[in-house]
Amino acid sequence: MTKFPMTVQGARALEDELKHLKGVMRPQITQAIAEARELGDLKENAEYHAAREQQGMVEARIRDIEGRLQNAQVIDVASLPHTGKVIFGVTVDIANVDTDETVTYQIVGDDEADIKQGKLSVSSPIARALVGKEEGDVVTVKTPSGVVEYEIVEVRHV
Repeated sequence: MTKFPMTVQGARALEDELKHLKGVMRPQITQAIAEARELGDLKENAEYHAAREQQGMVEARIRDIEGRLQNAQVIDVASLPHTGKVIFGVTVDIANVDTDETVTYQIVGDDEADIKQGKLSVSSPIARALVGKEEGDVVTVKTPSGVVEYEIVEVRHV
């Protein structure tokens, strides 16, 4: 089975969510179902049906997280030697060659990607262009609005 890269922080966040779902949400839902059963006829019991629906969603999320963690290849970037090369997990500052606008991204796994937080999926076009390059290199990225060139300003292991 294929392993998918994930940062230590991403794995920890999934483990925390899993712990919350199993330790807090499951017991709450079980209690809500028990209370709804006490109300009588289950066919017309909206509280019961809502609790069962929530239970289904929580159990599906638990299975999803367990599957992701099972298929994750957790990479601790801090333990890798700093070479100045862009690799999975590093934080990279890039500057648009035309506009001099600088942005900072951390290259993360697909599950962790959140562009608003500066976390860029390793499979995104920008990350694919950056991986393997070094500080000072200029990379070309094809975007929907045309070709954009970025210079790699700094690579940090966070």
